[in-house]
Amino acid sequence: MSLLKKIFTAIRGGAREVGEAIVDVNSVRILEQEIQDADEHLNKAKQDLTSVMAKEMQANREMERYKKDIEQYEGYAMQALEKGDETLAIEIAEKIAGLEAELSTHSETKTTFSSHATRLRELVKKTERQLGEYKRQLVMVKTTESVQKATSTITDNFTSSNSKLLSATESLERIKKKQQDFDDRMKAAETLEQETSGASLEEKMRNSGIGGQAHSASSVLSRLKSQKNN
Repeated sequence: MSLLKKIFTAIRGGAREVGEAIVDVNSVRILEQEIQDADEHLNKAKQDLTSVMAKEMQANREMERYKKDIEQYEGYAMQALEKGDETLAIEIAEKIAGLEAELSTHSETKTTFSSHATRLRELVKKTERQLGEYKRQLVMVKTTESVQKATSTITDNFTSSNSKLLSATESLERIKKKQQDFDDRMKAAETLEQETSGASLEEKMRNSGIGGQAHSASSVLSRLKSQKNN
């Protein structure tokens, strides 16, 4: 029996770990949904608040109406007393008493709605501030998550392609070496051609002032001046 309890405990522990892992993976999505749900509840609360405020205004209008009626019937009662009609004055006074009872009821109703509306206003403002803060934090969390994912992708790609980069470097070096070998062969061929044709020797002699001079305008002019002086 003890062994079975341990097995069940292990299963519950594993399920809890799996649940926590799922929550961790979807934590940003869960937070975003929770904020959205709270936003919807806040909008519903605002609608309820609007309804309560409307009932408060209605109760206030009823109070004003009853106050005017009471004031009007008090005037009628005074007129009846002035005329000495006690019976009529009593009937009017009973009407006034009924109106005052109605006024008292509407006054209590208005007070209840006013108190409820005030409390709802405070809750709405507090919730709006909290939601605003959570929304700002959500933006930061999502931005941080995006940056972390980008960093992880870059790191993973660099690690997985490190051998490819090394291979590409080796290929580039081989291409450069091949091109250098081609240039070297071309230069060697040009040097061999010059040596075989004697061009190289002629150039060396000309640079040393040995052998025939190349015909040029300056050499021709020098020769003509020499002939003129003779």
